[in-house]
Amino acid sequence: MCPQAAAGGGRRRAASRGAHNVCRLLSRRAHGFYARDAGVAHRINLGLLRKMICQESTKFKNVWTTHSASPIAYERGRIYLDNYQCCISSVAREPRILYQKPKCSKSEKIEDALLLECPLGEMLPSPSDYKPSLIVLTVQNWLLRLSADSGEILEKIYLAGSCCKFRYLSWDTPQEVMVVKSAQNKLPAAARQAGIQQSVLFYLAVFQVLPLSFIGMLEINKKIFGNSVTDVAVSNGILIVMYSTGLVRLYNFQAICEQFMEQPFDLGHEFNWNGQVGIVGKHPFGLPCNIKITDTPPLLFEASSLENAFQIGGYPWHYIITPNKKKHKGVFHICSLKDNALAKNGIQDMQCCSLEPDWIYFHPDMSGRIIHVGPNLIKVLKLKEVKNNTDQVEVAEDFTIVANRENCVNNAVTVTASGRVVKKRFNLLDDDPEQETFKIVDYEDELDLLSTVAVTEIGADGKAHLDFRCNDHGILLKSIPLLESWDVTYSHEVYFDKDLVLHIEQKPNRRFSCYVYQMVCDTAKDDECSSHEKAERVFRKKGGRLFEYI
Repeated sequence: MCPQAAAGGGRRRAASRGAHNVCRLLSRRAHGFYARDAGVAHRINLGLLRKMICQESTKFKNVWTTHSASPIAYERGRIYLDNYQCCISSVAREPRILYQKPKCSKSEKIEDALLLECPLGEMLPSPSDYKPSLIVLTVQNWLLRLSADSGEILEKIYLAGSCCKFRYLSWDTPQEVMVVKSAQNKLPAAARQAGIQQSVLFYLAVFQVLPLSFIGMLEINKKIFGNSVTDVAVSNGILIVMYSTGLVRLYNFQAICEQFMEQPFDLGHEFNWNGQVGIVGKHPFGLPCNIKITDTPPLLFEASSLENAFQIGGYPWHYIITPNKKKHKGVFHICSLKDNALAKNGIQDMQCCSLEPDWIYFHPDMSGRIIHVGPNLIKVLKLKEVKNNTDQVEVAEDFTIVANRENCVNNAVTVTASGRVVKKRFNLLDDDPEQETFKIVDYEDELDLLSTVAVTEIGADGKAHLDFRCNDHGILLKSIPLLESWDVTYSHEVYFDKDLVLHIEQKPNRRFSCYVYQMVCDTAKDDECSSHEKAERVFRKKGGRLFEYI
């Protein structure tokens, strides 16, 4: 073979290899794999942050604390106080007030709120749409979109007049489709005595977000769905209707919209509806009820469960219920959504003797696993095929986490120093405050860490610690003591958000406290101040609000 031919063959093979590599690169890029894209860099940074958090020298320090006479809310590095009139950044070592609005009147009170974040890869009509915003619902049926950083009103939508009171915000599809739900319509006692009938139980208004657009509003009518409806929700394209008998029914919400929508409407456009002329989303007309369900929609699925407790998840699809009898409280059945068959080992019962019941839910990491939490035991369960029977699924333990109760002795019989035998008339409860008890279990998706809060009452004070665990095997990686006293009779929320830990506590008489912990790597000085007794407290005022630094 001549050298030129050989060289030409080599070039062709090299070109072929180059084309193959380009195809592989384009294919990997299409699936989200590209060595220099922002997603890869972000994942690497989160991996480094996880290692820093879990290393022994890293501590979490209680950097500041504040108190409030109204509920405190937390969303993505922002702490909201005074009914969302005050917003504080929790990112800095010192509290930074992003905005502080004048105290609002009762007619402007905010009933509910959702944080709205910019979708990726979409062209949006306004520059403000690319920044986080807060959707809030007021007591006077106004839906407002506020800038998350300044509190400025970006959009205003009037929902309806006095015919209904909208109270709740939720996601149908997170960050895509939002649902606004009314309180249940109830006639005054005088009207009921006069024989007046109320057939509409709830109103639902549905919106596409960013840009905010109106999909439709519908009634939940007892003439269609029955007299015993107690609640309703929309989630993942499913209309969920709950009954006082414990029955839960599922309907295809998208099919309902397509079948029963009388006319679509756009926000800000004029409309003529049932003799009314106005502008969609403006006062005093609000939104038209343009989805009229005139017949019972096709039923997708129904199940009966105690207190309407019903969850769907896993792979293949399964659901979790509690048999609809009070004696079965704390017993969970895991069944196939396909044929309602109970999975092998599908009855989960911890047989707890405790004041607070155990709870169960599908793991939020989308692994299809199940988390079952009791006072002293956390079980992470998985669904897997039964050997030699691919049609059947069994529930198996993936791993367990056990509370540290090594020093707890609960003998039924004790002997005094004089030799007298004393028999106990009762046994300790599984969640007795003097024993370590699990109170909160959560999942940090960006760091892939399972977090647990366990509490032990020592004397008059309760001591809590937040543990970070490997999500795959449950191995303890880090334990953080919470310095403030933990009263098990109060309501508590704990947020773990990357390098931040936030503890919100509700005390009697509507007293709320917020404790902010931040990651500290250089702990030479911090170790000396490991408790409130040793640490010096400094009180400072910012924006008319008192903060406690530790």
